[in-house]
Amino acid sequence: MKKLYKISMLVLLSFLLFGQLSQAQYVTKKVRTKHQIYTDSLKNMEYNYVFPIWGQGAYKKGFDIPYPLGIMTNFIWMDQGLVIDNLQLGLKTDNQDIPLTPVDFIQFGENTNTSYMVNVRPDIWIFPFLNVYGLFGYGNSHTEVFLTAPAELKSVVDQNVTSAGVGGMSAFGIGPVWLSVDANWTWNKPELVEDPTRVNVLGLRLGHTFVFKKRPDRNIAVWVGGMRLKMSSETLGAIKMADALPPETWERTDEIVNNYWNWYDNDATVIQKKVADEVLTPIIDKIEDADGDAVISYGMDKQTKQMWNGVIGMQFQLNKRLMFRTEGGIIGDRKSFLLSVNYRFLGFRNKVS
Repeated sequence: MKKLYKISMLVLLSFLLFGQLSQAQYVTKKVRTKHQIYTDSLKNMEYNYVFPIWGQGAYKKGFDIPYPLGIMTNFIWMDQGLVIDNLQLGLKTDNQDIPLTPVDFIQFGENTNTSYMVNVRPDIWIFPFLNVYGLFGYGNSHTEVFLTAPAELKSVVDQNVTSAGVGGMSAFGIGPVWLSVDANWTWNKPELVEDPTRVNVLGLRLGHTFVFKKRPDRNIAVWVGGMRLKMSSETLGAIKMADALPPETWERTDEIVNNYWNWYDNDATVIQKKVADEVLTPIIDKIEDADGDAVISYGMDKQTKQMWNGVIGMQFQLNKRLMFRTEGGIIGDRKSFLLSVNYRFLGFRNKVS
């Protein structure tokens, strides 16, 4: 049964990864006076490209803005806790079709999701301070859900996830540092979930850029920040019991069945017994019969254990076309790791009058 829940969670985790960790590079601050020759060349540049709008004005003020068009490839790993509420279960076999039934007295232990994703992120700087982008990803999610009552069960689900979304980022300088604010919305579709799950991600980063003395177009940026992830909570799906319960659970069949009936006979209330008779007892019977072909349907509200976590990161810009980035989530329940490569180009020229 737990796998059903995990499936949803896996997807969610992947979504989180797609959005928050795969942001565009920031707009670098004004070049220092020790690079005066380079700064002067920026001010005297004739910028004949469509994007960013007001790009000419930014160069004339000595700002070294990124090339407007880019394509970024990201690898993201993430591990975090999950919270499940408002669980509903149903069962479908050759001779049974039990609809979704609320079982809010089921109790959960620590539920976790570990996922990885590769995504592609095309982007464009509309203005020197505003970047918009798309997100298209594919990955795998591994979810473990622990049921502690009325019987101890462990569900482990592995599934592939596809994701697509849009986002925007604003970046600007504040004295010697820069600040970026990023928000994106992704729709993630796990294999075993009926509808895509929407994930909203907000990222805040404060950093500083160190420019190479002899190569003002080359720099290293470091930053700290925070990421907030919120997902649409309702999830519906269905899964075969053979796919939802790992081998170690089937090996504990007698123990699970005995624990369930011990709860039923000694601890369950009259109302709980009525619900158990409708849906839980038939599920336990299928576990006792080792019927892995029975299909459990499920509905639930799920959310990450903590919405916010802290991040630190670094980017090496080889030149204005090629950048390499890494970022890690190290503070809070959510742990993450990102590696990315970003290639940029100038794009469309203005028509010559």
